[in-house]
Amino acid sequence: MRRYRYEIDNVRAHLRSLWVVIGLEVLIIFALWFGWSQAPKEMTVHVPPDLRSGSVLAIDQVPPANVYAFAFYIFQQLNRWPEDGARDYGRAIFSVSPYLTPKYRTDLIADMELKGRQGELTYRVRGVQEIPGHGYEERRVDVLKQDVWVVWLDLDLYESMKGMTVKKTAIRYPLRVVRHAVDLEANPWGLALDGFAAEGPRRLSEAELTEESEQQSQG
Repeated sequence: MRRYRYEIDNVRAHLRSLWVVIGLEVLIIFALWFGWSQAPKEMTVHVPPDLRSGSVLAIDQVPPANVYAFAFYIFQQLNRWPEDGARDYGRAIFSVSPYLTPKYRTDLIADMELKGRQGELTYRVRGVQEIPGHGYEERRVDVLKQDVWVVWLDLDLYESMKGMTVKKTAIRYPLRVVRHAVDLEANPWGLALDGFAAEGPRRLSEAELTEESEQQSQG
């Protein structure tokens, strides 16, 4: 009789241990489900354009070439006034506003209002393009600190009024770029222009343009 009682006690102890294991498994499953539910549904991965030599990047790391491409594309769109700057400047600011920091957007609106009062926008057509031979190089992107860069763009600026060219100038623009991943639905880059760095834009002299071209040909 005692032997049967011991067997029953062993079975009960085994059942208790099984219940403990089941409880632990339920806790683990719940923790895994909670982690899965909190994981981001979308993820932006910045892939460098040249993968011939391979590349190892952290998920949140942005290659300099991608920062340059972002700055050039957004800045070009911002300075595209196809018909009338009085209308097109504001439209351009609005269309790229998700890619601008609030501070830079405010500065641009103030600049637009000032130019409008001075009569510098009416019927003005504007566009910028990359100067041949002055494209992306590693030295054109400075890393100031984590998630803050300065991109040096050498661009030809064209402006005309009623079909007459009023400006054609080679300008170097130092653009400040920051990480700005507050709305990835509207801004999948997770980056934003934050205005000009250093002393701002300046004209490039003929000597500088020639020197750049020679360096490109030698490289």
